[in-house]
Amino acid sequence: MLEQGTISIHTENIFPIIKKSLYSDHQIFLRELVSNAVDAIQKLKMVSRAGEYNGDVDEPEILIAIDKDKKTLSITDNGIGMTAEEVKKYINQVAFSSAEEFIHKYEGKADQPIIGHFGLGFYSSFMVAQKVEIDTLSYKEGSQAVHWICDGSPEFTLDDSSRTTRGTTITLTLMSDEEEYLEAARINNLVKTYCDFMPVPIKLDGEVLNRQKAPWRDSPSSLTKEDYLEFYRYLYPFQEEPLLWVHLNTDYPFIINGILYFPKMRPDVDVTKGQIKLFCNQVFVSDNCDEIIPQFLMPMRGVIDSTDIPLNVSRSALQGDRTVRKIGDYIAKKVGDRLKELYRDDREQYINAWKDLGTFVKFGTLNDEKFKKQVEDIIIFRSTAKFDQTATETPAVEVQSQEGDVWQDVSPAKSSTSPYTTIKEYLERNKERHENRVFYSTDEASQATYIELHKNQGLEVLFMDSFIDTHFINFLEREYNDVKFSRVDSDLDNTLLEQDKSGEIVDPKTNKTKSEVIKELFEKALNKPKVNIRTEALKSEDPQGTPPAMVLLPEILRRLREMNAMMQQQNAEFPEDHILLVNTAHPLIQNLANLNQGSIIQDGAESPTGQLVNMICQHVYDLALMSQKGFDAEGMKSFVERSNDVLTKLTEQVSK
Repeated sequence: MLEQGTISIHTENIFPIIKKSLYSDHQIFLRELVSNAVDAIQKLKMVSRAGEYNGDVDEPEILIAIDKDKKTLSITDNGIGMTAEEVKKYINQVAFSSAEEFIHKYEGKADQPIIGHFGLGFYSSFMVAQKVEIDTLSYKEGSQAVHWICDGSPEFTLDDSSRTTRGTTITLTLMSDEEEYLEAARINNLVKTYCDFMPVPIKLDGEVLNRQKAPWRDSPSSLTKEDYLEFYRYLYPFQEEPLLWVHLNTDYPFIINGILYFPKMRPDVDVTKGQIKLFCNQVFVSDNCDEIIPQFLMPMRGVIDSTDIPLNVSRSALQGDRTVRKIGDYIAKKVGDRLKELYRDDREQYINAWKDLGTFVKFGTLNDEKFKKQVEDIIIFRSTAKFDQTATETPAVEVQSQEGDVWQDVSPAKSSTSPYTTIKEYLERNKERHENRVFYSTDEASQATYIELHKNQGLEVLFMDSFIDTHFINFLEREYNDVKFSRVDSDLDNTLLEQDKSGEIVDPKTNKTKSEVIKELFEKALNKPKVNIRTEALKSEDPQGTPPAMVLLPEILRRLREMNAMMQQQNAEFPEDHILLVNTAHPLIQNLANLNQGSIIQDGAESPTGQLVNMICQHVYDLALMSQKGFDAEGMKSFVERSNDVLTKLTEQVSK
């Protein structure tokens, strides 16, 4: 026996690593051991290139073997191996990091980075093994193979070995409750999860389990559109094609590689949950990139690979340090640059993608000042305007700045879409008709009447109807503090109303105008003191095509109510205080006024004609109300019953 002793543990640097508390997930052990095996192979290449090894460098490979009878799992590499002294230093004195020391010595000579700077990975094997053995032979000429054994206690033995092939074999004798790792399917799954993109073939029973090629480490100029799409399909099977992507590649002031995709947004996507996979030197670390990716980019998908992201011992969480924040800023900037480029070079594609991209952009604008400065001029809104929008051809590949920093599009089929515009373009286009005034709609269906009214008078309406726009409108008002934003149902611009009221005839009997009579009719019929009834004539060449009445919600009061509801986490109730604007130019309202003149009070009771006028007023109000809110069960029952009564009375009069 060469040596028997006690493992040296520097407790000021590490946790009690032999205990199971080292890692929260036992299956991590395979990732750590395979990572170490890849390191050993990369080290051999490095010393060979440095002229310190003149022997044959075999085709690199990592072999995994299972022996169910002996309950053992082994991982073998044909890498650099270790001498007895190196085993003592790197295994027994676990406070030292072999990979850290090695990379300092051979800095600049590697084509693949060393994974092992995580450290401590070897000791994760004791989470699943009751005994761990190392059988290793160094590349150094004249080296003696050695065999190391430890049962999970601080005691170990180190002896000579009969091994004749260069490299290392780690053999785990598994605990009885960890025998799931003796199943080939389980090992296959773990390799696919953690080691799929490691640059060395990993074999089990002669079959290569991993893909090996990591597209994000390739030169972007060597990748085709299909390469990017195929990688996306592999990462996210059964998903729609991405809108576009960005290939990240920089080595200053930090090292980061990756491919990020803009996916099509689906209703079931949780925009608060990250979809980006984190790697370090092609080793899968986590599905959680919350600390790296700005929150507004969480719905993006793809891969980020960096050696400059600090990880804790288990590789499962990130530390919120300055480097991580800088990486997040870098990613946000690259995304902003890409969007600006697409807006400039292919506005039609930008518009086609906006339904999905808009959520990213608006949320980022609200939460990131730097990103806001990048994209504030390319935030667009669908509009009722009629104007031409130019489109350019989409380039196949677009290269930016540093070598390998590429952006590439997936061009959707061209389609005729509603016009889109920026706020600045809108204001410039309408400055003569309504300077510093923006009309907008939050619901095209329910506000269709109001939208049509504006369109008919040549007023352009913007659609701000995404779930984030409620907050975004407040942001726009802060950015454009001299501009008034008015929802189409908040109040009516004077452009929509007939201003000349000199032609109104005053009834000598009552000394009232027809508008005043109509207002009294509705006040009496509705008997709702909190409803402010206004009578106005809406401008139109076809009065029958305008609404007979409209419910208006003053902008400030509506927003206050919505804000209070949001703070109390409740739905905003429809306010009792609102405006009913009765359109005196509509034939129905004029007929109603004429019908009222024929109503007679009989024996102190209202005549059938008077009752009909009263019901029609209520019916007109309900029809106007329907564009603002749905009826509850009782309200719908009353509306249907009144509809039947009105139709019955009208048909009775016609049949007389």
